[in-house]
Amino acid sequence: MSELSVKHLLGIKYLKETDIQLIFETADHFKEVINRSIKKVPSLRDITIANIFFENSTRTKLSFELAEKRLSADVLNFSASQSSVTKGETLIDTVNNILSMKVDMVVMRHPNPGAGIFLSKHVKASIINAGDGAHEHPTQALLDSYSIREKLGDVAGKNVVIVGDILHSRVALSNIFALKLQGANVKVCGPKTLLPKYIDSLGVGVETNLRKALEWCDVANMLRIQNERLDISYFPTTREYTQQFGVNKKLLDSLDKEIVIMHPGPINRGVEITSDVADSKQSIILNQVENGVAIRMAVIYLLASKIK
Repeated sequence: MSELSVKHLLGIKYLKETDIQLIFETADHFKEVINRSIKKVPSLRDITIANIFFENSTRTKLSFELAEKRLSADVLNFSASQSSVTKGETLIDTVNNILSMKVDMVVMRHPNPGAGIFLSKHVKASIINAGDGAHEHPTQALLDSYSIREKLGDVAGKNVVIVGDILHSRVALSNIFALKLQGANVKVCGPKTLLPKYIDSLGVGVETNLRKALEWCDVANMLRIQNERLDISYFPTTREYTQQFGVNKKLLDSLDKEIVIMHPGPINRGVEITSDVADSKQSIILNQVENGVAIRMAVIYLLASKIK
């Protein structure tokens, strides 16, 4: 297989396992490129990409922009807070106005679940979902799996626990889809109030005792509490949450094995993980950031090859 089975990257649930492997193999090549002295390739000189972000973002936006420039694409950056969206312009009108400038691909982050799917049915450009509400964040899940593959050699058969606010996390849902598709064993861990009612239907285990979860896993992916999405109080205090579900160095060192620590960012240091964990040799958080550029280069390159 030399091309993706999809025209858009709207979510992991639309991908095949062969798609993920093709993205990883392509990312291997681009990781070599970005570690060379000359970090650009002329692959997409004739492609124009618009980054349309309706929500704040630092890592994802910068990572996409860097990936696009490394591929020599022309890049348009759009911020909703500084646009006609604030005057009542619709999503389709906004995007069509941008596409009339001969844009080939749209990278979009939007607060509403399914926004990318909706858009893909109304515009001709290729759409990459950079996060839609609490639904999916496919490139984050891909770079997470890629980072596990790089660290442990393979994803299949590995025990991965996702800890924290599963209910509001698009990262958790995309990771579950991606990990299961590649043959990993997945558990979620967090307060019962922050676990979705449908979690059993996703084929993952549930563990509410953090120590037991860490003793089981090879990899722990630590999520922050999504305070911006909490409309009610899901636990008594942040301090109590940290006592029950926060990882510190003392807890890590007490385990009878060395596990890998991941985090999609931004980190709330001292809440879900302490600084000595985030900066420890068991942490691959900065590797995730580096791998994010290679993965996004791979996704953009593969989707661009399908643009007619």
